[in-house]
Amino acid sequence: MSSSATVPPPGTHAHPTDLPREVDNRAAYLCFGLAYVLGHGAAAVSRGASPLLDLPGPLPMTFLGGGLAAGIVLSTTAALRAQRGATPQEILSGKLLGAAWIAAFTALFLAITGLTSALDQPELQSVLWPAGSGLIVGLLYLAEGAVRRNLLHYGLGIWLALTSTAALSLGTSGLYWVLAVAGGGAYVLAAALEHRRLRSLPGQHRA
Repeated sequence: MSSSATVPPPGTHAHPTDLPREVDNRAAYLCFGLAYVLGHGAAAVSRGASPLLDLPGPLPMTFLGGGLAAGIVLSTTAALRAQRGATPQEILSGKLLGAAWIAAFTALFLAITGLTSALDQPELQSVLWPAGSGLIVGLLYLAEGAVRRNLLHYGLGIWLALTSTAALSLGTSGLYWVLAVAGGGAYVLAAALEHRRLRSLPGQHRA
């Protein structure tokens, strides 16, 4: 799933459809951005010592879960399309990255469950899950950006990892505000920059 093109043998010309496709992350970025803005935003205004709105408890998680689920489907679809014309090595890289998502979030689940159980403070999950998820997603984006030579994806990963963990020091309400504004805003900006990135790639057949 790397963004590099396959070099044709000397004396031949590669047809555009024979080139590995670039992963088009625009739709996924927008879904993830909306999930952050609506989900974490709803949590920010309805939780804490002085909530601004009285919203139903499950509503923030519904917004967040629905947006993340849609984003995962869209990003998986884009990644599968990008494998058309890829080399076996690139396909293997894509499969390993996909498995990394499962392993990383399984490890996060075990870490948060074990930590809150050992400290007997289950309420910590309300801050550890949002911050931990942002950290894991950011680190996975770093890996994907490096493999695909995608600097935008790589930079977004750095931003998500740093802001998600730094926000832990701001308390529950502050954490949600940072995730909604800094995280959601970064995804929306990345969607706009992704359009420019794809247009600037010469000779690439994009999914």
